[in-house]
Formats: sequence, structure tokens, C-alpha cells
Amino acid sequence: MSWAAALGLLAAAIWLYLLVARGGFWLARQRDDRDVPPEPERWPCVAAVVPARNEADVIARSIASLTRQDYPGAFRVVLVDDGSDDGTAAAALAVGGPRLEVLRGSALPAGWTGKVWAQQHGVQHATITGQTPDYLLLTDADIGHAPDSLRFLVARAESRRFVLVSLMAELSCRSWAERLLIPAFVFFFQMLYPFAWVADQNRKLAAAAGGCMLVRREALEKGGGMASIRSDIIDDCALARRLKAQGPIWLGLTRRATSLRPYGGLRDIGRMVSRSAYAQLDYSPLLLAGTVAGMTITYLAPVVLAVFGSGLARSAGLCVWLLMAVAFQPMLRFYRVSPLWGLALPAIAAAYTLFTVQSAVEVWRGRGGMWKGRAQAMVSES
Repeated sequence: MSWAAALGLLAAAIWLYLLVARGGFWLARQRDDRDVPPEPERWPCVAAVVPARNEADVIARSIASLTRQDYPGAFRVVLVDDGSDDGTAAAALAVGGPRLEVLRGSALPAGWTGKVWAQQHGVQHATITGQTPDYLLLTDADIGHAPDSLRFLVARAESRRFVLVSLMAELSCRSWAERLLIPAFVFFFQMLYPFAWVADQNRKLAAAAGGCMLVRREALEKGGGMASIRSDIIDDCALARRLKAQGPIWLGLTRRATSLRPYGGLRDIGRMVSRSAYAQLDYSPLLLAGTVAGMTITYLAPVVLAVFGSGLARSAGLCVWLLMAVAFQPMLRFYRVSPLWGLALPAIAAAYTLFTVQSAVEVWRGRGGMWKGRAQAMVSES
């Protein structure tokens, strides 16, 4: 057997594993519009905490969607203005109404990422003032929420005593660059963290989507609070790991929470991905090399074999290319884009590989984890 044929068969084995034994991630079955839970007899108290730094372009829509929630229980919104200089707080106050409280963020201490420090400030305020919340809704300033979003989150959490219910917000997918790269972003995330495995208490795997996380307050406190993840750039998954040790968690796709800000072109999406890609690899050059090799074998080699190979190597390459295109279809349907994008998955994977390498280069240059003008990657603490 030639080396090319062996490479094709290795890629085929990898994809058979992914399709059959990786928690069915590619089927995109974990969604908040399936298995709708019953409403609880008593609606618990909830406080939303929204960190915001220079979000004037989207904050009015985000805050309005929160303060207008059709939620029967006690609910308030705490916005933490993290050093904005663009009128973020004023834009929020203009639409917030009586449910909204705006706090001025304090100076960022050493060892904290900016977002988590702002969340810490908001959580402390929500806990020690007013009615003590049973749940905390941790959400981003660029996320819009359907009027029944909180109602469904709480109902799901109460029905199974989840300590964390997180929704993967529907991301903007309008421009050609977004259609090319955004569905794959969620596809790859599900590959790393199969949602069915996240909900399985017998597995240690844990993940969450930081744009929308409903957290049981007592579980957060028992897990060490926000301070326990103070230096984590991938703070949502770090929090999920802490909380899964306290009880069951759930993560699913949704259309009830949506990203309000478009991602623009390839460069903008690349910056979004590279902000945390190397942190995902624990800042390890060895893991980076392994990732590049794995992506090459899994996504790129089959196309090269299909186009330039012969015999068994070409057949294997064609089969694997078809398998990956089929696996991509449920996510493409969710994002309402053409199924033909499935054939472009190898090229998309190549772009994400470059973004990951770029992420490592930025960390090595001392500019890792750039967010709102702050470099937050802390290699020495990893």
C-alpha cells in the first residue's frame, strides 16, 4: 500500500470516528426549541449582568431586549460600564427603564481579564443589593434576546435542576465572509465540545457559550465565584468546568439569542477567532504543531488526494471529502446558507488553521487575546 493510500485511509478513519463516535455533534440536535420544559410553579428571582466596554452601537438594542423580557418573576439588569468612552452608559439608560442599573467599572487588577472583572463587579452588586437572585444571567452587550428567552432559560434550569443553562447565540451570517466562516465556527466548537457530552454528568467535558449563560447563584459561589476564572480568556468554558463539578449543565443552539454586531470581512472574523485560539491550546507550541498536522490530515489531505491522487488514494480522498460535506449540512441548514458550502469545508478549515497560527504569533509578540484595546493572554499563568 502506498503512503498516499495510507494517508487517505487514515483520514477516512478519523471522519468515521467523528461521525459515529463523537457524540453526534454534527447533527446539531441540542436546541432550545426541542423538548420544551414545563413552566415552574414559582418563578425564581433573576439578575442579568452585562459587561460593556465601548458598545454604544449595539447596547440600546441589547438592553432593551433584556428589560422587555416577558418574565413573570423578579428580574433586573445590571450593566457594568467598563471604562467606555463612547457613550455606552447613556445609550443604555435611554432605553433601560426601571429594571436597569448602571455601574461604573473600577480599575482592572493584575491577574484579571477585563470581561471577567466587570462580571465580578456586577455579580457582587446584584448579590448584595436588593432581592438576592436565585439565578444570574451572564450575557454580552452585543446579544439580543427574544422576549421569551429568559422564561425558557429558567424553565429549563428549574425542570432538571441545572446549575448552568447556556445558549449558543445565533451569529450574524449575512456577508459572504460570514457565510464562509461563521457556520464552521459553531461546527468546530461542537466538534471540540459535543453538546450531548456537555450535558452528560458521567463525562468531565464541559462548555458554555459566553453570550448567554444562566447560572445558579449558589452553585457559582460554591465553585469559587468569578474569581476562580479571573485569568481565563476562554472564560465561558472555564466557568462551565467549575459549575459542572456542582451539578448538571446544558448547552444548546438557539434562535432566541442573536448576535447584534456583524463580523464584517475575513480579517474581522480572523481577529475574533485568533483572540482565543492559542489559549484553547494552553499556549503550547507542541499542541499547536499537533493541531496544524491534525487539521492538514483531516481536512486538506483528502482534497489533495482526490484531485491529484490515483487508485485507492483518490477514492479515499473523494469519500472523505463527501463525508465532511455531508457532516456540515445540519449546521448549514441552521444558518440558512447553501448546502454547497459543505464542499468548501477543507478551504474553511485551512483558514481556521491560519487563524490559530496567527493567534500563537500574537501571543509570542505580547499582543495575545486582544479585546477592546487590552492584551489579555497570560502565558506565564497557564
